[in-house]
Amino acid sequence: MSGFDEDVVIVGSGFGGSVAALRLTEKGYRVRVFEAGRRFEDEDFAKTSWDVRRYLWAPRLGCFGVQRIHRLPHVMILAGAGVGGGSLNYANTLYQPGAAFFADRQWAGLADWETELAPHYVTAKRMLGVVERYPHSGPVERIMAGAAEDLGVGSTFRHAPVGVWFGKPGERTADPFFGGEGPERTGCTLCGNCMVGCRVGAKNTLMKNYLALAERRGAAIEPLRTVTEVRALESGGFAVTTQRSGAWLRHGRRTVTARQVVLAAGTWGTQQLLHRMKHAGALPHVSDAVGRLTRTNSEALDGAVATRLPDSLALAHGVAITTSFHVDEHTHVENVRYGPGSNLMGALATVMVPGDRSLARRLGGVVARAVRSPVRQWRLGSLRRWSERGIIALVMQTADNSLTLSLRQRLGRLTLTSAQGHGEPNPSHLPQAHRAARAIAARMRREGGVPAEARGSWPEVFGIPLTAHFLGGAVISESPANGVIDAYHRVWGHPGLHVVDGAAVPANPGVNPSLTITALAERALSHWPRRGEEDRRPRQSGS
Repeated sequence: MSGFDEDVVIVGSGFGGSVAALRLTEKGYRVRVFEAGRRFEDEDFAKTSWDVRRYLWAPRLGCFGVQRIHRLPHVMILAGAGVGGGSLNYANTLYQPGAAFFADRQWAGLADWETELAPHYVTAKRMLGVVERYPHSGPVERIMAGAAEDLGVGSTFRHAPVGVWFGKPGERTADPFFGGEGPERTGCTLCGNCMVGCRVGAKNTLMKNYLALAERRGAAIEPLRTVTEVRALESGGFAVTTQRSGAWLRHGRRTVTARQVVLAAGTWGTQQLLHRMKHAGALPHVSDAVGRLTRTNSEALDGAVATRLPDSLALAHGVAITTSFHVDEHTHVENVRYGPGSNLMGALATVMVPGDRSLARRLGGVVARAVRSPVRQWRLGSLRRWSERGIIALVMQTADNSLTLSLRQRLGRLTLTSAQGHGEPNPSHLPQAHRAARAIAARMRREGGVPAEARGSWPEVFGIPLTAHFLGGAVISESPANGVIDAYHRVWGHPGLHVVDGAAVPANPGVNPSLTITALAERALSHWPRRGEEDRRPRQSGS
């Protein structure tokens, strides 16, 4: 493997990229990871979401935080940024999907995925420090259990599996997971700000496991480097060009070469690169199927909020997600919280209106509610102590719907756009989410003795759902005719290029996908040979 600057370049450091970094360094490869976001120590995270420079990702505006927001015509996307990717701002919720996900027709014929992935789920849970049942119970957990009972689905209620070191609250201890090889940890204080960034050191982010161990084994991680080009070389291998993230001038462009490249920039970032490199001819053999079967986890974010602080209900106390239940066999509901003071995302909330109306009628419904009860609506919409007055309902489905993403020219530059894809139309709202939010609001009123109301979101009013789990578009397939990568995550036509992140996920899992992305990455990397050994994976036809 001589003649290249690196054996492997990894683009992105989230759940797929971090697994690749560790497993490939363990196999003797020279590995370099490029991450567009910054590197955070625990004390570097924002104290609340109002510290927008440390919370939001808008590098051209000087904001180098953990929360990315993207918009397409059919969905608004919440994603992560920084060394550790989405693990920095995700809700540390690590469910394994049900049988329907593994049996989806897109990939069912390639393997018995439930059986094949089972040992890799075990490894992923061990590495991410999964506690199978959130160990605390309080007002929010009682409200969720009661809402499930009221909806007639009480038997489906459960405490969530979470990736958190609970230990003794606030007490520092030596690494409890990897025999002392990992970083020191601090017991969770239940501050609720998991999704702003854990300043305590209790959250099992990728910097506490995979990436920490990968760096010990020699992986080089370069933060604040955005990959702008991945070009296949005629002699084999790839040239990877990066520049300083957010730079207006003095971009500091650099190019390195590598025998192999792993794309793990998150679904948005990986799709951007594949679409643009195919368009530019830098990766000419990428399948025309790129962008198809882009999934949103058929997701909605609604909730319930009280007009005033319910003194008897500590709604912001706990980790970000603690419980869930199923409204029906396809629809999964979780409570979500931010900690005290982190009220910025409340700006997305508004009156819940029926989604089957026209835009004019939906907007009219918002206005009519404000006119009928202006004081109540002002109190409900206030951001003051919003995180302490409300419960967000994250609703996910295993429904077979999708978007198709493509490039379009806008203001002189190429950007992603969307169209309805295979399966049912991607929903603009979920009636089940509205039912769940109303049930949660009813229980809040009963438990707290305060006026409370179900709430929707402004994007939903305009027919654009929110998702925190953007997936697919470069999915596993039996051939390049219906997908972008093979069963070993190699890009069809460019077998030295690999997609090992959420873009590879072929179906809606109906649960938080982080554990599944990690397990898929563990499986993919388990098939790589050690450096210098024979590659026993079957060759792609024509390669």
